[in-house]
Amino acid sequence: MGDRSVVCKQCSKVSSVTNLTETIRCHGCGKLISIGKNELAISSAATMPFDTDAKGFRNAFNKKCLGRLSPNTSTGKKVSYSEIDSISNWKATPGKRALLCGVTYNKQKYKLRGTIHDVNSMRDLLLQKFNFPKSSIHILTEDEANPPTKKNIRAALQWLIKDCQAGDSLVFYFSGHGLRQPDFNGDERDGFDETICPVDFRTEGMILDNEINETIVRPLKPGVTLHAIIDACHSGTVLDLAYCYSTNEKKWEDNAPPSGAPKGTSGGRAICFSACEDDQLAADTTAFSRKEMVGAMTYTFIRAIRDNPRITYRDLLTSVHKDIKEASQAGCLNLRRIFNRTILQEPLLSSSEQFDVNTEFKL
Repeated sequence: MGDRSVVCKQCSKVSSVTNLTETIRCHGCGKLISIGKNELAISSAATMPFDTDAKGFRNAFNKKCLGRLSPNTSTGKKVSYSEIDSISNWKATPGKRALLCGVTYNKQKYKLRGTIHDVNSMRDLLLQKFNFPKSSIHILTEDEANPPTKKNIRAALQWLIKDCQAGDSLVFYFSGHGLRQPDFNGDERDGFDETICPVDFRTEGMILDNEINETIVRPLKPGVTLHAIIDACHSGTVLDLAYCYSTNEKKWEDNAPPSGAPKGTSGGRAICFSACEDDQLAADTTAFSRKEMVGAMTYTFIRAIRDNPRITYRDLLTSVHKDIKEASQAGCLNLRRIFNRTILQEPLLSSSEQFDVNTEFKL
C-alpha cells in the first residue's frame, strides 16, 4: 500500500489519497471525486511499505525516510533533554490562555530556522493586540526550560483546556513539521491522519489529529472558544473539525468523518487556521521580513491583523491566501520539505460549527 496523487478532471487540482480511499472532495472546486480505475492516479515518489498497524508504519517511516535524512542519528537512541517538570504546576487562570510551540529540530538535517521567531511574534501579537496577560502565555521551544517534546506538548495541551469556563478564550499555536500517516480507524475522508511532530518524534512518535481533537476540542464547554493556528505541512484538518470553509464556493463544507466518530465540542467552539491543505507543504521564507527566516503563514497572518485591527475571518483568510500565492509565484518560498513533493500552499479555515466569516476576528 502507499499514497498516490489524483487529478480532478474538472479543475485539474492535484490531491493525495491512499490506495484505500474511495472518495475525496477536491479542495480546488469542491467536486466529490470517486476514486476508481478511470481516475488519473499518479504514484507518489514518497510511497513506502508499512505494516498494518501504526507502530509498524512508524518503524517503516523511520527506517525508509528519516534514516536517510539524518544518517548520523540513530532512531533507536533517545534524544536527551534537560526537562523541568513544571508544566503540571502551571496555573489554569480563567479568561485568556495561550500555548505557543515552536520546534526547530536542532542539529537535524530537517532543522527549521524560523520557528522560534514565529513563536515570539505570535506572543507579541497576543500581548499587544489582544491583551493576553503575560502570565497566561506559556511557550515550548528548545530555548525554553520546557522543550517541545511529545510528553511536554501533551501535558501543555491538558493545561490549556483545564477548568475552562464560559467566556474563556484559548489559543494553541504550533510552528514546526507536520506529517501524515495512513488512517487505520476509518475516520478520515482522504485516508490519512494528519500529525504534528514534537522535537523527539523520531523516538517518541508524532501527535495525531485524533489525539489533538480528543484533548482540546471535545472538552470545550459552552461559551469557551479555542483558536488554533498551525504553521506546519499537512495541517489542513489537524484538529479534525467538522467544517472547512471553501474560498472558491464561499461557503462551509462538510468535513465530518465518514465513520461517524464524534469529533465535536461539548458546547464550545473550535476554530483553526492551518498553513495549508492536508496534502500540501508549508513554507519558510525571508521574502516578507527581508532578514529573518519566518513561517509564511505566521508572518502574513500577523501582518494582516496588524494592518487591519478590525479584520474579519474571511478577509484574514483572503489576505493570507493572496500574500502567500504572490510569494510562491515569485519563487520566494522555501518549502518545509521532508518528502520530495511540491504542491502550492493554500491556507485553510476550519471550525467545529458553521459561523458568519464576515464577523470580526477576535482572540
